[in-house]
Amino acid sequence: MTVQDVARRLPGIAVLREHCRFLAMLEAVLCPEWAYRYHSFDDHWAEGESMASMRNGSGDDYSIVLSGAGAYVRGFDHESPMSPYVEDGVWPGVLDEVPGGFQAYVKEPAFSDDGLPRVTACMWREAGDGGWRTGAIDFPEGRTDDPDGADFLFELLVERSAEAFQEWAQDCYEVPVDLEAVRHVFSSRPLTAEVVRALNSEITLADLARDIAEIGYPRP
Repeated sequence: MTVQDVARRLPGIAVLREHCRFLAMLEAVLCPEWAYRYHSFDDHWAEGESMASMRNGSGDDYSIVLSGAGAYVRGFDHESPMSPYVEDGVWPGVLDEVPGGFQAYVKEPAFSDDGLPRVTACMWREAGDGGWRTGAIDFPEGRTDDPDGADFLFELLVERSAEAFQEWAQDCYEVPVDLEAVRHVFSSRPLTAEVVRALNSEITLADLARDIAEIGYPRP
């Protein structure tokens, strides 16, 4: 599955924004140490902008900037043959058609390495647009299943069920993950002491106050 396949399966911006909040909130409960989490969400990344992000600790990551202009999605797979480090530049077509309203994110230092955009997959959706867009890309031969890393990078944005998150989290953290607690968060209901305890008995609801504020999750 390439970025073009993912773009056809992503929900609208509002649904994607809330889903990213849910992922970040669940991980804040499961993993109190921010540095070791995969998913994060900063509701106040910049004025008028929120950012969802994922990093797996192995050099792969994505960032989603949500603003009045719409949404800009950048993903990087360090093993992709489309890596800018392999080609000494961004793979043709990945960023060529990004609209002007998102050009600041293309050049954003947080998403670059000495001016070189760290990107193998990119999508965007302008406010009011009816779908997600990608560039016209000739993908490399020889890695037809996931040439740009989009398949594994955006897995939990495409498979948005509570069961999919439970399976992923149990595999990553090697602990049981309560499905009903996941469903509670996926329903955007305020956290309760019981839900927190069901996910992680070693922290309390009060411990999560700062995370709840940063993520913009409904307050208790």
